[in-house]
Amino acid sequence: MKKALALALADGLQSLSLELTLAQQQALLDYIALLCKWNKVYNLTAVREPEHMLSHHVLDCLAVLPPLKQVFSEALDLIDVGAGGGLPSVVFAIACPHWQITAVDTVAKKAAFIQTTAHSLRLVNLRAVHSRVEALTGGFDVVTCRAYASLRDFCDSSRHLLKPNGVWMAMKAKLSAEELTDLPATVRVDKVETLAVPGLDADRCLVWMRPV
Repeated sequence: MKKALALALADGLQSLSLELTLAQQQALLDYIALLCKWNKVYNLTAVREPEHMLSHHVLDCLAVLPPLKQVFSEALDLIDVGAGGGLPSVVFAIACPHWQITAVDTVAKKAAFIQTTAHSLRLVNLRAVHSRVEALTGGFDVVTCRAYASLRDFCDSSRHLLKPNGVWMAMKAKLSAEELTDLPATVRVDKVETLAVPGLDADRCLVWMRPV
């Protein structure tokens, strides 16, 4: 199983044209193992099998990196709102060690899992915060979410965290026209970008937004 999972990860990286060191690939596999272990107690995700965690979670998050790197080629400060089990925050922290990643969640056990994972995998660029996003301060280049609330709620709750030239990047499955039209006039949608995730036959997209 471990060898098959490692090969599937390597194939996925090749499909995404992403180059990660063997140490980074092992860290992603170790993260899946931690997710499986903690999931039995804390119910971090409905996905139970390691091979499905790879496709539905890890590769799903890795598929975001090529378009994100096109916008930000250098180091950046990113916050993951409603981080849950660390998706995409842990994956980003492993794949992009020069980025500073903050993961925030209102559920204490989820924030604790991310912090424990950061310690176990020696991810010095990742920190977890147990808080409501509205209570946080600070400025970030990218404010992101995955499987969070509506786009309107996401933007309303996190607008104060954006740097002057910062962007929202929402990772979505299916996106309805109603969700886009529900956005206030103070939010501009720059682009809706379709993603192809290796091993996953499902709709995925990125919604790029800026404050007006």
